Amino acid sequence: MLFTPGPTAVPSEVREAMAQPQPNSAVQPEFADRYHRLCDDLAAVYDTDHDVIVPGGEGILGLEAAIASLVAPGDRVLCLSNGIYGDGFADFVTDYDGEAELVSAPYQEGYDLDAIKDALAAAEEANEPFTLATLVHCETPTGTLNDLSPVLDLLEEYDVLSVVDAVSSLGGTPVPTDRIDVCLGASQKCFSAPPGLTTAAVSDRAWAAMEEREPTSLYTNLLPWRDVSEGFPYTHLDANVAALAKAVSRLREEGIENVYDRHERAGERCRQRGRELGLSLYPDEERASPTVTAFHMPGEAKRIQQRVEDDHDIVLATSLGDLANDILRVGHMGYNADGEKVDRVMDAIADVIA
Repeated sequence: MLFTPGPTAVPSEVREAMAQPQPNSAVQPEFADRYHRLCDDLAAVYDTDHDVIVPGGEGILGLEAAIASLVAPGDRVLCLSNGIYGDGFADFVTDYDGEAELVSAPYQEGYDLDAIKDALAAAEEANEPFTLATLVHCETPTGTLNDLSPVLDLLEEYDVLSVVDAVSSLGGTPVPTDRIDVCLGASQKCFSAPPGLTTAAVSDRAWAAMEEREPTSLYTNLLPWRDVSEGFPYTHLDANVAALAKAVSRLREEGIENVYDRHERAGERCRQRGRELGLSLYPDEERASPTVTAFHMPGEAKRIQQRVEDDHDIVLATSLGDLANDILRVGHMGYNADGEKVDRVMDAIADVIA
């Protein structure tokens, strides 16, 4: 039983869609029709009027491609972080010869709004404006859901483009996409499709900014995906597109508000069972994500993870980096946002702890 916060368990209908003979993405219009329907369905999930594109490549492609598409050498980028993926955006900026200014907050806390406002004001006063800012909606390694609205208010006030990693929240909880210039998702999280596809909702002003940049890459470049009427930038992942199309259609059939409610119930059930076992959350309760719960188990997480798999055949995840042995993560997202499944997982954890 796979219960990790991505890749997630894939429902049988999605696996079956992937296993069918697929149209050739280069020569058969049936594939283009499927692709465009997928983008329309994703726009409904994103709840946005932005253009939605689906490049071929795992979710990290989207994070890097957003930076490669928008950052020219010497551009200043405000990277907001309270976790590993927030830190990682700054690395991408440096890789593409931009100047990253990292405004960090402790991993267990939300963004430092005062520090963000100070950085924006100082940049304006020095006449060294930021080209864009990077944010993470859900920091998956710590199960922290960030409140984006007050940060987006500041970025709009200073007219700074925004790039948001919503990979582990999109499709599981509302994302304010229409206020974001590039909002990134991926197939293997709340959609419960196999890994291999990035999703991106892109605003008109983000497209305009990309057109002003000299491209340095084809693969890590979002701009060629804006208009695929004459063909795709490279051979698309036809079976992955079929799988994601089926996965997204399942969400739309359920109703996106019902999907969000299901995730909320699953997350609360997981945390309630954890409280009954005396387990502590890593983030503050108010910042706990409805898609992944991170239990703080200093020095014990890997041992408990292994015992749960050995004794109960349930695969959980620990965290990353310095927290790898301190956090046990339960991925109640997508197909696994289900109370009965959460109870089975928590029963196993309870047995191992006992």
